[in-house]
Amino acid sequence: MNSVYLYVVSYDLGFAPNPFNGLCSLACCKPAIRKGAKIGDWILGLTGSKLKPAGRCVFAMVVTNAISFDQYWLDEQYQSRKANRAGSPKKQVGDNIYHRPDVCDPWRQEDSVHSLWDGTQSDLNTAHDTRVNRVLLSDDFVYFGSAAPVVPTAILADMGYQNPRDIRKFTVDQAAELLDWLRPQLQSQQNMVVGDPINFDAAGKYFDFKTQKLV
Repeated sequence: MNSVYLYVVSYDLGFAPNPFNGLCSLACCKPAIRKGAKIGDWILGLTGSKLKPAGRCVFAMVVTNAISFDQYWLDEQYQSRKANRAGSPKKQVGDNIYHRPDVCDPWRQEDSVHSLWDGTQSDLNTAHDTRVNRVLLSDDFVYFGSAAPVVPTAILADMGYQNPRDIRKFTVDQAAELLDWLRPQLQSQQNMVVGDPINFDAAGKYFDFKTQKLV
């Protein structure tokens, strides 16, 4: 049976997840989800204390593929997802940032949201991201961003999600009401970016692992 993962989105830059060009990718952050999620599982990101009001659905994706960082970096179809910090906001938040010359070599991190403030490699973010060598992809998603709708509180309460925390995992049956609420919106706006990322104006900033803040 498939699972439904819910987690709190701390910052919505368009980086994790990255919903652009008809594909939604989760390549950085959330190693537990990237390790455990299977093809056909749902992943939903909800707002919390940092992106008030809480309980809005930033995005929802059905996992349709999973590949390694090496595959992500080398495959021609994902080249547009590489970060360019001198480019447009969409390019600045590219999440295809990890590569290595050989499988025995340490990971190299390109200048990106997860680098240090001067663009050099952040060892802490690198270690956190690459602890799971797996990128989740979806061509069955909806990304609401700044147009995120509020999930009815009764639905979350019935699921036992009254006190949001980082990651929660439910069965499809447990999340049936939530998925019933979501499916019509996904079907009518499939693979669409409905609104810009909530924090798109901060696309050029860097995520400091120690403080868990953008700098």
